[in-house]
Amino acid sequence: MRARPAAFALALLLAGCVGGDRIAPPPPRPRGSPPVTLNLPTSRETQACFADLSRQGVRYSPLPDRDYGGGCQLIGAVQLIDIGMPVTGIKGMRCALARSFIGWARGGIAPAAREILGGELVKIETMGSYACRNTVGTAPQYTRLSSHAQGNAVDVSGFVLADGRRITVQEGWRSADPATAEFLRVIRASACKRFGTVLSPDYNAAHYNHLHLEDDRAGFCR
Repeated sequence: MRARPAAFALALLLAGCVGGDRIAPPPPRPRGSPPVTLNLPTSRETQACFADLSRQGVRYSPLPDRDYGGGCQLIGAVQLIDIGMPVTGIKGMRCALARSFIGWARGGIAPAAREILGGELVKIETMGSYACRNTVGTAPQYTRLSSHAQGNAVDVSGFVLADGRRITVQEGWRSADPATAEFLRVIRASACKRFGTVLSPDYNAAHYNHLHLEDDRAGFCR
């Protein structure tokens, strides 16, 4: 008879664990935690993106879906290996961002370099894509997680031409050379047609040396 209360209590405890909506979600993993591979099915959108990259002759490596803690994740991401020219500093990025980036490089930057600067684009320099961090700045709104933390943004800083010329956002945005300044503004306008958010030195001081590009639907270009 003495075993019945214990058995009844155990039954109540187990019953509380059965309903999925009764189980408290696990606490968020702190930033800087060791990465955890997520067992997620590849979405149709990501599968279609992989196929698009293959059709375009892009060499890439699909990355495992991973949670890095603190809300930082890479899901449906790729590591670009060869898009037809070197791209420095680039890390993992969501496939859709990679697809837009390639379209911009081939259909926006390269033609502008040829037509405005009279040179062939041979290299794109970036300041990276995935980074587990907040948005850049000091105001309170900059305490939110950056799109870089989901591999959904890339910062582009410079371009190298076949004749050795190097055009950087930092030095060229307000260049006395009209062709250089025109080139950078033309490729920003081209980026605004492919990315949801484009931030340049005209946006704020934190972007004085790069173009920040996000694959979202914000429709913000400055």
